Amino acid sequence: MARPKVIDGRFYGTGKRKNAVARVFLSENGSGQYKINGRAFEDYFPRDVLRMIIEQPFDATSKRESFDVEVTVQGGGVASQAEAVRHGISRALVAYDDALKPPLKRAGLLTRDAREKERKKPGQPGARKKFQYSKR
Repeated sequence: MARPKVIDGRFYGTGKRKNAVARVFLSENGSGQYKINGRAFEDYFPRDVLRMIIEQPFDATSKRESFDVEVTVQGGGVASQAEAVRHGISRALVAYDDALKPPLKRAGLLTRDAREKERKKPGQPGARKKFQYSKR
């Protein structure tokens, strides 16, 4: 059974990137406020670039001031958490209105970035690096 897209009157979307998982809830008729893990937007993501990444779905759909965003994000680093939040917001916007899907798809915001860290292999110092070879 598929997960419900509307929970307690809020639109839900899950975003993932590397090991980061973001659960995003959009409340309609909001004032454009963000709450991430119970903290303020500027407090949790102090870098402007990360905040810009998160706001991309709203820029693509021009719905910036229409929603309050509440996010629970865990795992990964700050950059992958920001991209997971962006993915979750995009999915929640599609749950709100299917007409927003084409501009989000065109901007590449609905596609899950599947790149993961490659595991270390035995007999090597890393995933691809080899120990130094000495011929003599």
